[in-house]
Amino acid sequence: MEVVLRPVHDSDLPVFFRQMNDPESLDLAAFTAKDPADRAAFDAHWARIRSSSDVARTVLADGDVVGHAAVYGVPGEREVTYWVDRAYWGKGIATAALRALLAEVPERPLYARAASDNAGSLRVLEKCGFRVVATARGYARARDAEIDETVLRLEG
Repeated sequence: MEVVLRPVHDSDLPVFFRQMNDPESLDLAAFTAKDPADRAAFDAHWARIRSSSDVARTVLADGDVVGHAAVYGVPGEREVTYWVDRAYWGKGIATAALRALLAEVPERPLYARAASDNAGSLRVLEKCGFRVVATARGYARARDAEIDETVLRLEG
């Protein structure tokens, strides 16, 4: 399967909105928007991302929009994030997409955060060179609870 990144197009947003409203995906991601079903808030969020200095990319697998990946935040504290449609989990797409994003954004260090019980995401991050540097507790909106979060860093 060929995995590539490209700039986000307007036509990607309805696909992202659908993907980011999958209940199982939301539960696993844990740290989500206040109300993932609020389309106006979703559109405003993506308008801010696309007009900022953040690097946001659409993830394509064999030409299909399967998710997105981004680097955001202030220099020295920038983080990576990614989302892959649940139908494509376990196929190496998130790892390939994150590797492509890291090649495009050479800035280091970069950070990442994941729910500590999200083994798949932690595995993707570690395969891409991120190392655990801390754990924390945080409020996970998708679970309406405080949960453990793992913080990782990628050095130069």
